[in-house]
Amino acid sequence: MPLITFTSDFGLSDHYVAKTKALVLKANPKVEIFDISHNIRPFDVSHMGYVLHSIYQDFPAGTIHLIGSADTTFQQNEYIFAELEGHLFVGPNNGILSLIDDRQPKTVIKLNTPNGFMSVPAIAAQIAAGENPSSFGEPLAEHKQFMQRKARATRKEISGHVIRVDHYGNLITNIEKTDFDILSRDRKYTITFGRERQNTVHDFISQVEPGEVFFVFNSNERLMLGINQGNGAQLLGLEFDSPIHIAFEE
Repeated sequence: MPLITFTSDFGLSDHYVAKTKALVLKANPKVEIFDISHNIRPFDVSHMGYVLHSIYQDFPAGTIHLIGSADTTFQQNEYIFAELEGHLFVGPNNGILSLIDDRQPKTVIKLNTPNGFMSVPAIAAQIAAGENPSSFGEPLAEHKQFMQRKARATRKEISGHVIRVDHYGNLITNIEKTDFDILSRDRKYTITFGRERQNTVHDFISQVEPGEVFFVFNSNERLMLGINQGNGAQLLGLEFDSPIHIAFEE
């Protein structure tokens, strides 16, 4: 039986997460539910998209990813089922799917949810039990999408920006390792961020002393900067959308 993951901005101080899980288990007592995170910033679709983008493909193909978002849960909203890269998503039609992956889903179904989000957990549970997703709604030709901002790369430079500030205050950018590796081969470079400059990308954070600035590529092969054992966002004065620029010498 497929696994169900659950990601939301519901927090852990109230009953919302437990209520959702109870609805899943009531419809399918045998299913296993795995929590990804419930500490997504409230109403922050980009945060949720980044978290799911970072982890969903590490689960087995066929996993069902249940998504709960406060901006839709307590309002009238449209919910969808989507198949994307061998994974199944059940959640709001609020653009989240396009932030999880910019590839187009194979299938999108507008779900019949007479009780709003309260209908959604049972649908996910029944799909996990083998029910055909098409029995819960109708095909949807177009779903809401956001345009993802990508780093701009030329032979001389890469220009990107911060897309996420993590729990430690590290700043994750949209600069990808593949672009950097191609352009930095046998060339010196300078990274500009705020009023600071750096000319080294390390393999590990531990290669710099505590309190020093580091640049590494994280597990998602995105350039990340911060301060070893410190809060880089606070100490460097950077935040979401702050620009990062890499210039390569000829």
